Amino acid sequence: MHAAIGRMVDCSGERVDQRSDIPHGHRPALAQHDVEGVSDGVFLREIWSAVIEAGGDRRGDVRVIDVCGDQLLKRGDQRGRLFWGEIETKDLDCDEPVAPLISGVSGVRRLVGTKDRTQRARTNLMENPEWSECFRRKVQDGIFAVQRPNGNMNSLQIPVDIRRFPWVKKLAADYAFQFAALAPFFSGDPAEPAAWSSAIASAQRHPRQRAELSALLTTQLARRNAPAAAREAAIRLAEPNTVALVTGQQAGLFGGPLFTLYKGLTAAKLAARITQEHGVPAVAVFWVESEDHDWDEVASVSVLDNELQRRTITMPAPAGAGHSPIGALKVGSEIHGTLDQLAAVLPQTEFTAGLLDDLRSAYTPGVAMSDAFARVLDRTLGDLGVIVFECSDRSAKPLAREIFAHEISHPGRTWALAGEAGQRLAAAGYHTQVEGSSQNGAALFRIDGARTAVEITDAPALEREARDRPETFSPNVLLRPIVEDTLFPTVSYVSGPNELAYLGQLREVYAHFGVPMPLMYPRASATVLDSASARFLEKHELPFEALQARDESALNRLLAASLPESVDRALREADEAIQEKMTAILSSVPAIDATLEGAAKSTLGKLQHDLAALRGKVISAAKKRDETLRRQFFRAQAQAFPDGIPQERALGSIALLNRYGPAFIQRLMQDLPLDPKHHWVLTI
Repeated sequence: MHAAIGRMVDCSGERVDQRSDIPHGHRPALAQHDVEGVSDGVFLREIWSAVIEAGGDRRGDVRVIDVCGDQLLKRGDQRGRLFWGEIETKDLDCDEPVAPLISGVSGVRRLVGTKDRTQRARTNLMENPEWSECFRRKVQDGIFAVQRPNGNMNSLQIPVDIRRFPWVKKLAADYAFQFAALAPFFSGDPAEPAAWSSAIASAQRHPRQRAELSALLTTQLARRNAPAAAREAAIRLAEPNTVALVTGQQAGLFGGPLFTLYKGLTAAKLAARITQEHGVPAVAVFWVESEDHDWDEVASVSVLDNELQRRTITMPAPAGAGHSPIGALKVGSEIHGTLDQLAAVLPQTEFTAGLLDDLRSAYTPGVAMSDAFARVLDRTLGDLGVIVFECSDRSAKPLAREIFAHEISHPGRTWALAGEAGQRLAAAGYHTQVEGSSQNGAALFRIDGARTAVEITDAPALEREARDRPETFSPNVLLRPIVEDTLFPTVSYVSGPNELAYLGQLREVYAHFGVPMPLMYPRASATVLDSASARFLEKHELPFEALQARDESALNRLLAASLPESVDRALREADEAIQEKMTAILSSVPAIDATLEGAAKSTLGKLQHDLAALRGKVISAAKKRDETLRRQFFRAQAQAFPDGIPQERALGSIALLNRYGPAFIQRLMQDLPLDPKHHWVLTI
C-alpha cells in the first residue's frame, strides 16, 4: 500500500457536475458630459449634461430632453422606464465615472447625496472595472445597463449576491464578504490595496529562474503558433520586475466549461489593472493541468441545441485513459466522429464553420489532449496576452527539482501542515477540501507511463533521483501551488470557489518551502442570457436562482401572481350581480311606466351577451398568457441552468463562441465585472 495516499475531497477545483440588445426604442447619444467623481459618497458639485436622443427609426430625427435642476425621476416616470425609484448617488457605484443618462432622459443637473454607504465600493482591485469608456448605471434595484459614449445601449448587467446561491459554501461567501474571519489562512485580503503592494514586492523579490522560464514558454508558444501578444508576454517574464496573475484548469474537451474561460479572462483583466494602477509589468498565465489522470473530468463538453436542450458530446477514451496523465494521452482518429457529433447539434450561426475549423485544427490525430486544449486557449485568450503553459513539459521540471527534493527530505510534513490547517478551518465552521495524510507520505506522484503516488522508503536515493530526473515527478494538489509559484512570480492566483478551501490549508506549507504565498482572487462568475430572457427576469422581478429548480414551483408562483385567483369565478360573480340588480330593476320599473319593462329586459340581455363575450376573451387571453409565460420561463431556465446546473459549469465555452463569435471575448473583457461578491447575469 502506498503510504502517501490520502483522501481527497473535491480538490480538483471546479467540477462540471453540477445578441442581443436592450429592448429597441430610443437610442440616446451623449452630446456633452461633465462628470464629477464622488468624495466620501457625495458629489462635489452639480452635474450638467445633455443627451441628444435619436428617434426609434434611427434616421436622424433628434430632440433634447431636459430635467430641471433638483427634479428627481420618480417611479413610473415615462422618461425613465427602467428606473424604479429616485436616482440618488447611493444608487450608483461610488468612485466610478457616472453618466447621468437614461433611455430617453438627459440633463440630470443634480443628484442627491448618498444616505447609505454600506454598499460603497472600495477603490481597489476588488472593485468593478473602471469605466473610462463605458458608463455604468444602476437601475431597478440592482440591474445595470452599460452605455458607451456613443449612446448605444448594448448590454444589461444584473448583479446577484453570491450568498443567495445554495451551492456557494460558507467559506467562499465569507472570503468575499467577511475576510477577517479567514485572514489567518491566507496571505492577504485582495480587497485591500496594501495587500497588492505587498504581494507585488514579494513576487519581485523572490529569486526565480526567469530566463529559463521565459525561454521554455517562448518555445511552447512558438510550437503552437500562439498569437504574438502571448509570446511578447512570455518574453517580459524574463524581466526582474514582471509579476504574474496565474490561473489554471484541467484540459477539458474543446476548451472546457465556461468557467475555464472566465478564469483566463479574470487573470487577463487583473494583469491589465496591476500594470495600470501599480506601474508594474504584469502578465496573465493559464496553467494547463495536464498531469491529472481523471479522464472523465475532461472527456465531455456540452452545448445547447436549437431547442435549447443540453447536448453532451463525449470523446471515446483513448488507450491509457483513467491511468495515464492527460498530457500523455493522444487524440486518435475517433476525434473526427466526435467533431461530427458536435457539428450536428450546434445551432448554425455565421460563426459555426470557423469555430469547427479551429477545433479540427487543434484536435488532430496524434496531438496530445493537453496540447489540443492549449491550442484552443491560444485562439481564445492569446490575443489578450495570456500565456498558456502546458505543465507536463519535461523541460519545465528542472525548475522545480529543489521543491521535489525538499518534499522528499521532509516526508509527511506537507500533509501534516495542510491537515492541521484543515482542522482549524473545520473548528471555525468551514469545510475542508483535502483530508488524510501519512507519516511517510510525499505530496508527489511518479510519472512513469502511469501516475502513481510516491512512497518514501529510501529518502536519500529518492532525493537524488528528484534532482537528477525531475521530469519523472509530478506534484499533487497540495504541492502544485508551491511549484506554480516557484516557477512564476505570482502576485495572485485566480481561483474557483471550491479551490479556496484547499488553498486556505496551504499558508504554512508555503512557509515550509520558503515560497511567498500570493493573494487569492475569486474568478469572475457570470451567466449570459439573451435579451428576451433578461427582460423576463426584470419584468417579473424573478430571483435568478429561482430558475435552477427542476420543478415548476417558481413558474406556478409567477402564474398565480399574474392571473386572478379564479377568472371563471370572478366572471360568474359579475353575471350573478348583473342578474340580481337587473331583476330588481325589472320588478320596480312597471310601477313607473309599464312600457319600460321591454327596454329593461333588452338591456339585461345585452349585458349578459357582452359579459359572455368578455368571458370568452378573458379566458382566451388567460390561456395565451399562460402559454407565453411558460415559454418565456423555460427559455430563461434552459439558458441559465441547463439540466439544473449553473450555465458556467454546464456548458462549454464553445456554446457561446458559436453564438456570438470571436467578439464575445472582447465584449467580456469590457463588460464582465471583477466583483467577487456577485454573480453577474449579462446580455451580450
